[in-house]
Amino acid sequence: MNDVHTLRWRDEDGGSWLELLDQTLLPQQIKSLECHDVETVAEAIEMLRVRGAPAIGVAAAYGVVVGALQACALSPTAFRASIESDIERLAATRPTAVNLFWALEHMRGTLSDTAQLGDNAKVCQQLLRAAHRVCEDDKDLCRRMGEHGAELIKPESTILTHCNAGALATAGWGTALGVIYAAAAQGKQLRVFADETRPLLQGARLTAWELSQADIDVTVLCDGAAASLFAAGEIDTVIVGSDRIAANGDVANKIGTLGVAVLAHEFGVPFYVVAPTSTVDMSLPSGDLIPIEQRASTEVSEGFGRRTVPEGVKVYNPAFDVTPHHLVSAIITEHGVARAPFEPTLTAWGTAVLSQAV
Repeated sequence: MNDVHTLRWRDEDGGSWLELLDQTLLPQQIKSLECHDVETVAEAIEMLRVRGAPAIGVAAAYGVVVGALQACALSPTAFRASIESDIERLAATRPTAVNLFWALEHMRGTLSDTAQLGDNAKVCQQLLRAAHRVCEDDKDLCRRMGEHGAELIKPESTILTHCNAGALATAGWGTALGVIYAAAAQGKQLRVFADETRPLLQGARLTAWELSQADIDVTVLCDGAAASLFAAGEIDTVIVGSDRIAANGDVANKIGTLGVAVLAHEFGVPFYVVAPTSTVDMSLPSGDLIPIEQRASTEVSEGFGRRTVPEGVKVYNPAFDVTPHHLVSAIITEHGVARAPFEPTLTAWGTAVLSQAV
């Protein structure tokens, strides 16, 4: 995306803040949002100004720092209480993306590790270092996932993707799209079909914009047109991201992913999920326990400003669905490629992550 940053920490003479690319304005406008307080960060997450599980986690980590800097003049006790309150506020923004809670727990752990420090400014410095580590770690994970996944992509592949799981959804070059970028860097000629991804059109607005910026051949289609492409033999690979993966390999991703997985299974097309190990929630044995966020009805009834549903008609608008593990061909993480049965491999990788600092 050239010089466009999904998010970045700004530290200048006038102060420090989190800068977010406002993704609700793409592709018409490229405009950044300055976050000088926790409420602005929380609102940005809730309203999808920043979105994608990894990017949400990184933004929340920096949000803790924003809040700490605002509270720096308080007494040490009030300062720490304020940060804990900020963490709770950020945790309440979106229930499905587990990276959010992973990043916030990392920040809470850093706060706990500074318990002996009586200097609030030094605590802020430690929290900023921790947030930078979360950010840099995500960039490294994206690179490693891309390299592992690219090995599964054949030259001249035609790939279908759903929603946006690229640089706009992470601090790096993305999860699902990171695989595409890595494969393209290997010289493989690729064609990508991007589901428009209703109701907020993340595929049409974000994935298509991002891939076109990278000079990758991309075609947008209505979600309902995907079946005809599969039936015509036009699709040979599906790659998607994930917001939470259960221990058995069930995958929560943007609503509509399940339908794509069913089509891929029916037509014998591999269905790959790309996500960092932090997305795997080993505390949930299966996907039916993953909390599914319900979004505002107006996203469907008045999407982009014009009412398209009659007044008084009810709207069903879940943000995610769950694809059962038997429809998943492989889960690609920074550690490699996992295939069924997923749980032993995901457990081993999760244990390895827990044994290391970020």
